Amino acid sequence: MTATNLPPVDREALVATRRDLHQHPELGFDLPRTAGVVAERLQRLGYTVQPGVGRSGVLAQRGAGGGGGGGRCVLLRADMDALPVTEANQVPYRSQNAGKMHACGHDGHVAIALEVARRLAGVSLPGVVKFAFQPAEETSDGAAAMIRDGALEHPPVTAAFGIHLWNELPVGTIGVTAGPMMASVDEFEITITGRGGHAAIPHHAIDPVLVAAHVITALQTLVSRRRDPLEEGVVSVTQVAAGDAFNVIPETAVLRGTVRTFGGEFWKAAPRLLEDTVTGIAAALGARAEVRFERLSKPLINDAARAALMKAVAADIVGPGNVREGFRTMGGEDMAEFLQRVPGCFAFVGSARADGTSSPHHSPTFDIEEEALVIGAELLSRTAVRFLAGG
Repeated sequence: MTATNLPPVDREALVATRRDLHQHPELGFDLPRTAGVVAERLQRLGYTVQPGVGRSGVLAQRGAGGGGGGGRCVLLRADMDALPVTEANQVPYRSQNAGKMHACGHDGHVAIALEVARRLAGVSLPGVVKFAFQPAEETSDGAAAMIRDGALEHPPVTAAFGIHLWNELPVGTIGVTAGPMMASVDEFEITITGRGGHAAIPHHAIDPVLVAAHVITALQTLVSRRRDPLEEGVVSVTQVAAGDAFNVIPETAVLRGTVRTFGGEFWKAAPRLLEDTVTGIAAALGARAEVRFERLSKPLINDAARAALMKAVAADIVGPGNVREGFRTMGGEDMAEFLQRVPGCFAFVGSARADGTSSPHHSPTFDIEEEALVIGAELLSRTAVRFLAGG
């Protein structure tokens, strides 16, 4: 079996599916329409379909183990959820759901995976292909939920692949990187408790806002002075909340933020370093601090052999000069949960317009160059075929 046996990509249908999904974004695990569309189309294609995997995910498969595939089972994953963003684009397919938007390309991922399923349904497979249409990527718990419900079992998955449309790369390019490619996602919340009082009489109070300011500054020393400079790391405080009046020193201040790494010693030490720093500063200034630190997803690490396979397929599609190696980001992706358990590869498919006018991910004006959908469908289809054929 080779890629030449595959039916051609139906670009018109692919774009239409993406635009339909874009108009009807849904959030987190609450995906009744999206999951319904996915399940119905897969059933029509003859797949064995399991809805409700990981609460609202859809798992589908076809093919049989053994034979030329040597018992191989490939998992292709697509995330389905949107973001709580109000779309600002004035396009015919703009979001019809107020306050919700596909601002990260997941509508394209679902459309691509459905097109791949259509193409693979028409060929004989020497192994099993599974599709995991996953909820709640943006909240970093959808992949784990599907895995708990057995997405990697019956039969066991031997390789997992996925793609992300990426507006930091121009359309016509593909990023494939062996090893760490996307960062861990850790979330922290710090509650600083002082003593409230009059803003004009600060010596009778313990000001948690002042303590918070010192904490925010000190947290940056975790990267500059407590981390091996050869290990990548980011600490960002992104939310600060305190007080209700200009002339009142409040009782508490709350900080929230994130830590991102590619693993290593800083990843291991970050919870302890953050708590020691925060509680130490608070105590020195007469306040108390409580720290909640939650690991949402691990670093995304591509298997070297699976990355080499995907890179070769990418080169066939866009040419070797348009395959970007070593392209990484401190953004996170819970595809990492699948790749922690089975070897696989996750690739970036360039989706930015050639004229440089594309908006970044999570922006209210985010959109993609739709030719990227065709490239993504080719990449996932051919990767699955090559892997199952023993590549």
